[in-house]
Amino acid sequence: MPKTCPTPELVIFDCDGVLVDSEPASNQAMADNLARHGLVLTVEQSMAHFVGGTMAGVMAKARSLGADLPEDWIAEIYAETYARLEQGVPLTPGIPDLLARLDAHRIPVCVASNGSEEKMRITLGQNGLWDRFHPQAMFSAHSLGVAKPEPGLFLAAASHFGVQARDCLVIEDSSSGVIAAVRAGMRCLGFAPHGSGNRLAALGAEVFSDMAEVPALLSI
Repeated sequence: MPKTCPTPELVIFDCDGVLVDSEPASNQAMADNLARHGLVLTVEQSMAHFVGGTMAGVMAKARSLGADLPEDWIAEIYAETYARLEQGVPLTPGIPDLLARLDAHRIPVCVASNGSEEKMRITLGQNGLWDRFHPQAMFSAHSLGVAKPEPGLFLAAASHFGVQARDCLVIEDSSSGVIAAVRAGMRCLGFAPHGSGNRLAALGAEVFSDMAEVPALLSI
């Protein structure tokens, strides 16, 4: 992926871990649930195994690691995760300023997530962003039937805004999201606030650790 490119015509944000700092709460709910089903993981191990995946993929992975999960487990974990998120999740530091900067430069933004619209209503609704993105600028794998690491979610967003893939920029924090962006032919910034980001860089992302860095990376 190129290290520099023209200012994008569309910025596509992932939701969990990018717009909102929801991964710790979600993975605490995951770890608590899996412990009841025979698989003991720390929150950090849960994040390493599951961040960015579909829930069907998480279920298969957890079973491969030894969890004894019932057939209705996906409904169970969604209910527990949503209840945990409703207790409160913050915006990622720097997101309000970054969105304001993009607005000032008249650069459209949207959100594309493997999560459901219901989940985004909980997390974004707490933080004043639900009305901004829903429904015209919100793309959910649950609604579209295509999930990262396949590129279709990002390509659907680009098509909706009438922007070529090469003129889009994706901001992601997961391997599956970076792979999807690369497959879509889009420049990708990999958000790694708590680590080196080597995994994301190896997949083709330009790694950064603070949202305040993004304007310079976009030449705005």
